[in-house]
Amino acid sequence: MVDGSIEGETVVLRRRLLEAEQALVAFSRGEVDAVASEAGGTPVLLRAAQKQVRESERLLRAVFDGALDAMLLVDDRGNYVDANPAACELFGLPRERLLGRNAAEFAVAQAGAIEPSWESFRLAGRMEGQLRILRADGSPRDLDYRATANVLPGLHLSLLRDVTERRLAEEHLRQAQKMEAIGALAAGVAHDFNNLLSIILSYTTLVLQDLKPGDPMHDDLIEVCRAGKQAADLTRQLLAFGRRQMLEPRVLDLGQVAVGMERMLKRLLREDVELSLFTSRTLGRVLADPSQVEQIIMNLVVNARDAMPCGGKLSIETNNVELDAAYAEHHAGVVPGHYVMLAITDTGCGMDAATRARIFEPFFTTKETGKGTGLGLSTVFGIVKQSHGHVWVYSELQVGTTFKVYLPRTDRLVDPLIDTFAPVTLRGSETILLVEDDEQVRAVTHAILRRQGYNVLDANNGGDAFLICEQYPAKIHLLLTDVVMPRMSGRQLAERILPMRPGLRVLYVSGYTEDAIVHHGVLDAGVAFLQKPITPDGLCRKVRELLDRRERS
Repeated sequence: MVDGSIEGETVVLRRRLLEAEQALVAFSRGEVDAVASEAGGTPVLLRAAQKQVRESERLLRAVFDGALDAMLLVDDRGNYVDANPAACELFGLPRERLLGRNAAEFAVAQAGAIEPSWESFRLAGRMEGQLRILRADGSPRDLDYRATANVLPGLHLSLLRDVTERRLAEEHLRQAQKMEAIGALAAGVAHDFNNLLSIILSYTTLVLQDLKPGDPMHDDLIEVCRAGKQAADLTRQLLAFGRRQMLEPRVLDLGQVAVGMERMLKRLLREDVELSLFTSRTLGRVLADPSQVEQIIMNLVVNARDAMPCGGKLSIETNNVELDAAYAEHHAGVVPGHYVMLAITDTGCGMDAATRARIFEPFFTTKETGKGTGLGLSTVFGIVKQSHGHVWVYSELQVGTTFKVYLPRTDRLVDPLIDTFAPVTLRGSETILLVEDDEQVRAVTHAILRRQGYNVLDANNGGDAFLICEQYPAKIHLLLTDVVMPRMSGRQLAERILPMRPGLRVLYVSGYTEDAIVHHGVLDAGVAFLQKPITPDGLCRKVRELLDRRERS
């Protein structure tokens, strides 16, 4: 709403007008000194009144012209009879072209709706509220207004304050809060769904391993596995949107990543889409997950391709930019600083304002049924946000769309490659303490490990696992524990057990990364982690890799 400055300016104007009016009234009543200062001269009081009127007029004009808010005098028909410089700037018109125009010409409303409010304003004496106008160039502006009737006979004072930028910032904040709430919901759903997928995929794989070649159930189970993997991809996208996925950030050059993908991107595009790459030679480095950056580029390119069914031009550009405090003020969640920009522009069908407001929501899509899941742009949104970046979109119908991704620049040197050791075999004979509060997930994990020859000790909570460690007489080689459990988390359990069992390896398993071992999707140093949904091959490879790493060390 309008703060005290508008009210204060109105009070000053009314006081000056009242002073001038009192002086004139005094003179009209004959309350003047009958003795002139000289023969035939003007009465003393009249000269004083005239001086006061002139002074009041000068002050009135100074306040009127110097006000930061738009001020207009309006007659009984709603026509502008005077306007200050701020009003001319607001409407985008010089004073001579603004005077004589009617207020209804600029308001974004039908004249029939304005007339009743104008009549009630003259009767009530004052009015305030919100208004949207169209400037001379056609651009809309949102205003807070306050009007006072009859500041002079037949003239009314209107004060207008442009709050367009503030309204835009408020809308950005509401959108950010909405996306945060949807993200938390999506991540929670993905967490529970990952447990179910662990059971479906694992048991299906185990049954497939037992089938003889040519068994009629083989193809059916393959389809079940395929559907389960597709569902797992959906949960990964939901976790990405909710900023709960696992990231492995490295120092990258976005330009090199884009150039490295050029050949693959051309295969994604049709022949009637022309691809252009523009990369800066002095591009700064960013700290991000390479596979996730590739996912961002691929999703945006596919989205651009689908927006150009009849062909067009698609460009990918990288550059160094600085987002200042003014930009951050109008874009919720943006921290001022140095960024590297990745821009993807198409000449496609574009989007209207209603579509732009929803494009990052999961499962929202304008494509035909079966042509898309509606998770591509929401995945982009989540990856960028989890990487402490910002994504912005500009679009015009039948002109095209630009997505700009901003990732913070880093001064760190390029990370060295990490050697990885592929296990020679998935089988083993070591003893594993399995801690999982979901009974079905625990049962299938136990079955997978037993099939590979491991000795498995089960516990459904941290307390039971602690007792097993105290009472089991032989060596325990590996603690395989869920992270999020009632009363005692997997991290707390490991911290209590490790002093009792020196040399014990720990493998954490979870479908939800915002927990005791992960902070904003990044693992603590030295922590081994397996993301749900688990599969027999993925689980056994991770277990063997961790145990073999212990033997090498």
